[in-house]
Amino acid sequence: MNREKNWARLQQETFDICIIGAGASGAGAALDAALRGYRVALIDRGDFASETSSRSTKLIHGGVRYLEQAIKKLDLAQLRQVRHGLAERRTVIRNAPHLAHPLAILTPYSVGSRDFT
Repeated sequence: MNREKNWARLQQETFDICIIGAGASGAGAALDAALRGYRVALIDRGDFASETSSRSTKLIHGGVRYLEQAIKKLDLAQLRQVRHGLAERRTVIRNAPHLAHPLAILTPYSVGSRDFT
């Protein structure tokens, strides 16, 4: 991509949405908006996807890893992260059911020498 040419386009054209940051979250938001028919300007200080999204919340998976740490270490901050992730996941599932949907999982569990299978 030619940055100078694209910079000129930003100054001359009109866009419906301007997204700052072309990491996974920004690029995904830009794609979604473009597919909905919006004219999107996606701006990043470097190349697209050259860095990570700074506040990635694992929007879709729900934060099981954080829940484990919250319980093992009695870490309230990790528990808040899980709660936030689940709220974001709920929003994605409600707004874009074609992109994400709940998937049931069964986890084997045993206590001592007794197996409950």
